[in-house]
Amino acid sequence: MFKIETIVKIDFFILNFIQNNFKCEFLDIAMPFVSKLGNGGFIFILIGILLLIKKETRKMALTILVALLFGLLIGNLFMKPFFARTRPYDINTEIALLIPKLNDFSFPSGHTLAAFEFAVSVFLYNKRFGILAVVFAFIMAFSRLYLYVHFPTDVFAGMILGSLFAYFSYKIINNVINKNRLC
Repeated sequence: MFKIETIVKIDFFILNFIQNNFKCEFLDIAMPFVSKLGNGGFIFILIGILLLIKKETRKMALTILVALLFGLLIGNLFMKPFFARTRPYDINTEIALLIPKLNDFSFPSGHTLAAFEFAVSVFLYNKRFGILAVVFAFIMAFSRLYLYVHFPTDVFAGMILGSLFAYFSYKIINNVINKNRLC
């Protein structure tokens, strides 16, 4: 079994590897932009609401919105304060941040959580667009590491939880809709 200290060492090794090997002018501009798209999950909520309009995409929309609700309640409102994990830039203060410091805790990554909830929800209904959404979700996850605002384990947890919340939401929505012949 890994000790917490070992996991933190691995986390910092990966973060510092990214800083030492991927840092460049293009990514210094692109990663804050990508990350900003995930702020508050608003883009994912907006797309979910827009998908409610067409009957053909209504189940997907409901799955997205329910998954995002799970992420908000479990990931952001429960897990972040429960684990109260310090952000990497608060420990390694030598890193120059490309975005302002954040006011919440690090575990799990909320941006990654929302991106994977959205992406897996889309993928479960539409493989072609789902693959694009999953690629975007991975880019979002990488942006959080590149910006030094999350540990890799925060991002990994966001990926796993987001995927699980999407899958559970898919099962719930399809069970409710099929039972009640809605949509």
